[in-house]
Amino acid sequence: MHTSTTSTVPLQPWTAEQLQQATQGEWFQQNIPQGEIKRILTDSRHAEAGDAFLALKGERFDAHNFVAQVAAQGCQIAIVDHPVDVDIAQLIVKDTRLALGQLGAYRRQHNPQLKVIALTGSSGKTTTKEMLGSILSRLAPTLITRGNLNNDLGVPMMLLELRPEHQYAVMELGASHQGEIDYTSNLVQPHVAGILNIGTAHLGEFGGREGICRAKSEIYAHILPQGTAIVPAQDDFAETIRENAQAHPTLSFGEGGDIFATDIQLHPQSAQFNLHTPQGNRLVNLPFAGAHNVQNAAAATAFALAIGIALDDIVQGLEQAQGAKGRLNFIQHQHHLFIDDTYNANPTSMRAAAQVLLQQQGLKVMVMGDIGELGDSSWQEHHDLGRDLVSLPLEHLVVVGEFAEAAQQGSSHSEKLHAFATQAEALPFLINLVQTHQPQSMSFLFKGSRYTHMETLMADLMEKI
Repeated sequence: MHTSTTSTVPLQPWTAEQLQQATQGEWFQQNIPQGEIKRILTDSRHAEAGDAFLALKGERFDAHNFVAQVAAQGCQIAIVDHPVDVDIAQLIVKDTRLALGQLGAYRRQHNPQLKVIALTGSSGKTTTKEMLGSILSRLAPTLITRGNLNNDLGVPMMLLELRPEHQYAVMELGASHQGEIDYTSNLVQPHVAGILNIGTAHLGEFGGREGICRAKSEIYAHILPQGTAIVPAQDDFAETIRENAQAHPTLSFGEGGDIFATDIQLHPQSAQFNLHTPQGNRLVNLPFAGAHNVQNAAAATAFALAIGIALDDIVQGLEQAQGAKGRLNFIQHQHHLFIDDTYNANPTSMRAAAQVLLQQQGLKVMVMGDIGELGDSSWQEHHDLGRDLVSLPLEHLVVVGEFAEAAQQGSSHSEKLHAFATQAEALPFLINLVQTHQPQSMSFLFKGSRYTHMETLMADLMEKI
């Protein structure tokens, strides 16, 4: 199991006493390490002298089996749930997964200077997080969730990186089951917390959007006193979300909310709009494409205002923000445009990305991979996407994967839609498409769930043309 963070900054060291205090564990045979412990990590490959290796257990792995390996690499401390026959210091805890949470919570509690934002939602989390990171990092050192470290392991991993100089933290919280956000939001103890939207991501695990709403609403349970709840004004579940947040003062974003955008002008790779807030109005030139990113900017503004940031600082941060890798990245290759939106996908974000493609020049080709975690709704959701996307003024819709046939049926076998079971089958078609339309410029959008690795197909096509 490799859930290690990839922090490149020096971490705040620990003492043996702090580890014991945080986890309520016991040092095996009173073998208590002396001196500083430079970091806690769960990835046995990177453990070395000065580290404490925390041995996680999962359904198909048990990192207790790697304690001997980390000892051979020079690591002299392990956090385990039972003694291991290796001659190193061992802190025995009841459950190493929960111990990781306790260690993260300990770091959070010992940084009282910190102002924390926690956000969740079915789509837009990463982009909103990056926008907030841009706003806050200009003002003071800020810890921002990295990559997809947003679950019950990733969140405490991020908290372990807190240092005394941090003034802000932006924590993205994900949910793959009920109770997960209740657990992680309790660890992060946010001053401001909110939901961006309730979509259909992880539909399979929750048995419907009502279940997703319940799970996401757990984020409001641990807002600190005098904190603020952020709620979407325009969402199918807006009323339910507001009810779930009613224990706190609220700030809403979107049409009809406290913070909203008007006079929206969408450009191929950016947007311009008037931002309306209780603190005044400003013109914003946003370096992100798509109406959905205007909504994300309104959400980021709500979070930032709630934590006390001045409106001018918010606008400056929004205008300097950069998208995450694989999130609507625009790549010019020869005289073609490639839009890399391969980081992840759900039905809502797939439709939003298609709207961005429509803003581009030349022949428009959307290349869609499977969307995972939709459970029993998978076939229907892909069917509906096929139906909806072929109705758009795209020249070609290329669908790849297990559910390509569902999309094809949804499109009523439209000539515009081309279905392939694998990327290897789709690649020759895409190469031929480019060659057939030479020298005409084309705009490609690649998107799918993370496990589909649609960026590989994109890279293969760029290499071949």
